Amino acid sequence: MTENSQLQKFGEYIRTIRKTQNLSQEQLAELSGLHRNYIGGVERGERNIALLNIIRIAQALGMSPSELLKGLD
Repeated sequence: MTENSQLQKFGEYIRTIRKTQNLSQEQLAELSGLHRNYIGGVERGERNIALLNIIRIAQALGMSPSELLKGLD
């Protein structure tokens, strides 16, 4: 699996969780303290997300970072 495909898979997993929680990108951005454009870039697999931002997104989604990273399995 290439790095780009891993980023895309991770982003798709975040999008899936966000949508199951009926959150918009803007709402997730607000909850995580990140910009909406950043969330969009992560979901499209365009950003190599930093650990601190993984933690912020996981907390905003009510999960642990390890649960969020399970989307890469």
